[in-house]
Parts: sequence; structure tokens; C-alpha cells
Amino acid sequence: MAEAFSDTYRRLASTQKGHARGAPGYSVYVNRRLGRVLAAAAFRWGWTPNGATACSAMHTFLAIVLLIALPAQWWSGVLVAALLVLGYAWDSADGQLARLRGGGSLSGEWLDHFVDAIKISSLHLAVLLALWLHTPYRDTGWMLVPLAFSIVGVVTFFGMLLNDLLKGKSGVHSTHERGGGTFARSMLLLPTDFGVLCLVFVVWGWTQGFLWIYAALALANAAFLALAANKWFREMRQIDRNAQP
Repeated sequence: MAEAFSDTYRRLASTQKGHARGAPGYSVYVNRRLGRVLAAAAFRWGWTPNGATACSAMHTFLAIVLLIALPAQWWSGVLVAALLVLGYAWDSADGQLARLRGGGSLSGEWLDHFVDAIKISSLHLAVLLALWLHTPYRDTGWMLVPLAFSIVGVVTFFGMLLNDLLKGKSGVHSTHERGGGTFARSMLLLPTDFGVLCLVFVVWGWTQGFLWIYAALALANAAFLALAANKWFREMRQIDRNAQP
């Protein structure tokens, strides 16, 4: 007899790992729960984790295409935000679905990170192109904001992966070890949350307001990167010292 959806959902909730120390609030308290619902549904449908990753990519990249193709109106912003939110929820669902099916794979993890890399680098460039095509800000300094945000996003993502890779190579616990996060820290990190960025597109039709919020998020993410890079470098130097005979 097939397991009921509610039973699958409860089983997944009972095996949920603690969140990573650096995980921001939307990802922990909203996106993970949305992903849990999708993972339980996908499990009943017989989907694989890679199928969930493909569904995440489809929602996210459709949002990016529509951002470029549609005029900057309130309805287009709501549509783009909804697709990005769903894409991010499916991004959480693939790992949870893997756990339901007995564990993930290296190829699945590679695919997940590969899609994330495309998403992080292309979304801000899509904002740049959409501003140029659909708004009166094409010849202003605002065009530099998505360029800067793209650089910050890509470097942060690369830095996190490199940090974990080198720590793992040295036998040191990952920066994202589960169970070390607190509510206060998660709330403090909200401006760095990709889910918050997704929601900001709700005001895309009010382009001036969008740009102010978007620029504030870009500054917050740049500040986070500067602090994190300093911390990561100090951690690497400490590993070097510990490795010396």
C-alpha cells in the first residue's frame, strides 16, 4: 500500500537536519518548508532528485526569460517573483527528496551546484538587460548595480564552495556543518538570502522602488562577502599553521 502524503511529509520532517550556521532566515524557515511539501509530493510521483533539480531550473530560467521579454509592469514582476520562489523551493526539494529515497549522489550534487552557478550569474545580468530594454534607466548609473551584484554573487558562491573543498581536503569540518545556526543569526543574514531577492521582484513594476531595494541588497551582500572572505582566509591560514610540523 502506498504511503500517504501526510505520512511522507511527517517522515521527512522527522529526519530533517539542523540548518547550517550560515543559513539565512527565509531559506531556513520558509523555503525549507516549501521544499518539504514539494519533496513529499515528488516522492509520491516517483520523481528522482535530478528531476526535482530540473524542475527548479525550469521555473528559474523561465522567470529569467520572462524578466527580459516582458514589460516592467506589476503583473510581470509578480509572475517573475512567483516563478523564482517556486524554483528556489524545488532547489530545496531535491536534497530532501534524495534523503527520502535513501541518500544522494555525487552526480546529483554536481548538477545541483551547476544549476545554482548558472542561476546566480544570469539573474543579475537579466536585470541589467531588462533595465536597458524596458525602463528609463538605461543611460544611468543604476546599470552598474546589477553588474556589481553579479560579481558579488558569483564570487561569494565560488568562495563558499572553495572554502568547503579545501577544508574537506584538510579534514576540517565544513563551514556549513549542520546544527550550528540560531534564529537571531538567520534573521541577521536575511539580506543575503536568495529567497529575499526572489521576493523583491514583486515590486519590479515600481522600478525606482525596486532599484533602491535591489541596491540595498547588493550593498549588504558585498559587505557580507568582505567579512566572510576575511574570515575564510584567516581559517585557511590557521589550517596551514596546524599542518606545519
